[in-house]
Amino acid sequence: MKIISQSFELCDPALDGQEILKHIERCGRVCYKSEEMAAPGTSEDFVRRIIRRGHESVLEHVSVSARIVTDRGVTHEIVRHRLASYSQESTRYCNYDSGRFGRQITVIRPCYWPPESRAAICWEAACRQAEEAYFELRGWGCAPQEARAVLPNSLKAELIMTANLREWRHFFRLRCSPAAHPQMRELATRGLELMRAKIPVVFDDVAEEVLSK
Repeated sequence: MKIISQSFELCDPALDGQEILKHIERCGRVCYKSEEMAAPGTSEDFVRRIIRRGHESVLEHVSVSARIVTDRGVTHEIVRHRLASYSQESTRYCNYDSGRFGRQITVIRPCYWPPESRAAICWEAACRQAEEAYFELRGWGCAPQEARAVLPNSLKAELIMTANLREWRHFFRLRCSPAAHPQMRELATRGLELMRAKIPVVFDDVAEEVLSK
C-alpha cells in the first residue's frame, strides 16, 4: 500500500494572469460600451471594480482547469459543484491488482492526524485490511467494479476540474471555510493560494475573507 499527500495543481503551468485580466476587461466593457477606455494597465482596476460591484457574471468568460489528487470522500464533495466539468479516476475500470498500479492501492494520508498518533496507526491498519480484502476478491474472480466495494474513503482519486472563475470563487468561499471538512479545507486553501498567485485581483477578496478566519 502506498500513502501520499493530496495535491492541487493548475493544468496549464503557462497560464498568463495578465492576459486573463485583459480578456475579462474586453468582455466587461461591452456592457458599458466603454471599449475605448481600455488601455495598457487598466485591466486590474477594471476587474477590481466589477468584483466590488458584484458584476461577477463577467468572470464566467474565463475557465481554468486544475488537476486534483485527494481521497474519494473529498471528491464526493467536490463534484457537487454543478457549474463545473469533471474527469475522474474510475474504480470501475482501474484494476489496482495490475502491474500498472504496482499491485497496490494508494491512499491519502489524513492531514488532521499526526503520522505516529494512535488514530493514524488505526487508520493505516484499516486501509491495509481493505487492500487485502480487495486483492482477495480479485483472486476469486471478482471484477474491479465489484471488488471496489471494500475500498476505503481514503483511496486516492485523481480528477480534473474545469470551472469558470466565478465558480472557482464560489468553490473557494465554501471549501476554505473553517466549517469545511479539514481535508477539503487544506486542499482548497492550496488551490486558492495558487490561483491567487497566478491570476491577480480575481481572488484577492476571497483570500482575505476566508484565509484570515
